Amino acid sequence: MRVSKRASAVAAIAAVALVAAGCGGGDDEESTGNSDKTANGAITIDGTQPANPLLPSATSETGGGDILDFMWTGLINYPPGGGAPVNAVAESIETSDAQTYTVKIKKAVKFHDGTEVKAKNFVDAWNFTANSDNGQQQASFFSDIEGYADVHTEDPDGEEGPQKAPPPKSPTMSGLAVVDDYTFTIKLAAANSIFPVKLGYSAYYPMPDSFFAATDKNEWGKKPVGNGPVKFVSWTDNVEIKLTRFDDYTLDDKVKIKDVTVKLYQDDTAAYADLLANNLDFQQQVPASSLAGEKWKTDLGTRALTVDIPVMQIIAFPIYDKRFQNKDLRRAVSLSINREEIASKIFFNTRKAATGWVAPGIPGADQYPCTTCKFDPDGAKAALQAAGGFQGEMVLYYNADASHKEWMEAAANSVASTLGITVRAEGMPTFAVFRQNIDAHKMTGPYRAGWQADYPDPENWLGPLYVTGASSNDGLYSNPQVDALYQEGSRMADANAAHAKFAESMKIVDDEVPSIPIVSVTQQAGVSNRVTGVKTNWVGSIDLSTVELV
Repeated sequence: MRVSKRASAVAAIAAVALVAAGCGGGDDEESTGNSDKTANGAITIDGTQPANPLLPSATSETGGGDILDFMWTGLINYPPGGGAPVNAVAESIETSDAQTYTVKIKKAVKFHDGTEVKAKNFVDAWNFTANSDNGQQQASFFSDIEGYADVHTEDPDGEEGPQKAPPPKSPTMSGLAVVDDYTFTIKLAAANSIFPVKLGYSAYYPMPDSFFAATDKNEWGKKPVGNGPVKFVSWTDNVEIKLTRFDDYTLDDKVKIKDVTVKLYQDDTAAYADLLANNLDFQQQVPASSLAGEKWKTDLGTRALTVDIPVMQIIAFPIYDKRFQNKDLRRAVSLSINREEIASKIFFNTRKAATGWVAPGIPGADQYPCTTCKFDPDGAKAALQAAGGFQGEMVLYYNADASHKEWMEAAANSVASTLGITVRAEGMPTFAVFRQNIDAHKMTGPYRAGWQADYPDPENWLGPLYVTGASSNDGLYSNPQVDALYQEGSRMADANAAHAKFAESMKIVDDEVPSIPIVSVTQQAGVSNRVTGVKTNWVGSIDLSTVELV
């Protein structure tokens, strides 16, 4: 699951019209906080240990993703509640054909080391991420750009095979060009109506010159330099990450508070106890155990926040494991899970049983139905028989440092009782350890793979997840027809035609069930009595620019 900010499909043949304003999500109401106390004050919010060093090019999970989004600002930002993207570092993004884009950036925007953000900082960062010699997880986000194939080559027999990927033909993509200090152009391999929607996602953040000068990029990522409203102070593994206000920040989403501590919890009930005691100022999701009878609302009163977010809890298959390469087996597992019961008995109707592949609230989500998301015991048993059964024990894995135990156990029990096979759920201690095993393709059973949208377009629920070699295709699913239809849609100038191709591609995914949508999510968050005006961004993370102290 990955966090980002919000967009809507805005590309047209004539131009990409971005609202000429700063970041959305601020508090438009009159301040009710103590300005002096706020300006010198500090807050503590909850988080999880990042799986990797804090590099936009290598982070595709929320533990690190939240920190990146605090520390960096991209070309555009996404307002909470919907609407078109708004310009952030970009002064303008224009196109006449949905293939070649001219980007002008604002002057006097600085990195935390005092250097100015220039066009080359975007171009150099994108080329670095795309270059396969650098092994960056977010590389596929640049596959639309002309010349990507020259900088990114694939290993012909996979990571485990003896062959190695051929060296890139070029260190840079031909589709990127710096015009001057504040202007660069992007030429795509073909017209693409979706591309400008993506440009607020963290993979597209600029990087300072110090990053490219560093000989050890991972070490640099342990003390990163961004260009956002807060800057890095320190990181103690599994304990906390400290951030502080960047006083030279010139964009609209400035923070009023001085210091932010992200406390890295291994147990969400411990975070909740701190929240109740007013020792934690924001918890993004209260524990599932507090949802029964709306106990969390009784506990928190006016400190309780309910937020609609584009998130789904999913169970994915490690298709690199031969036991899970039969689609009938995968269909059997999906049909044997009683999602309605999980939504009502585990989440007390604060979640909704998944009926599609795209989260509700994403434009066009109803065009991507999931035909195996219904509970169908007879169909499940027939699919298992068609697969030739399943031998041994099936283990469903999840990270144990958040509220996943109950619903994963319920899913395992539902599969076991429906199919008559041995199934259990097992927790891995932390999200970081969990992700390390997923990234290394070492999972030995189906695993929790919740997805949080990077930008609100259905393409985001297909391209990164199910296209061969995509950044978050962790189970290594591959189907040439899916890839071809996706590429066809990606190269269309008309958004409606593109979405029709994406829907056609997703029908194949639906038939082959490389993963299982379980529930869509509404977030139950909480704040302390020390803060006021707190709002969240479109994915439910705290909007630091809104926070004031009482």
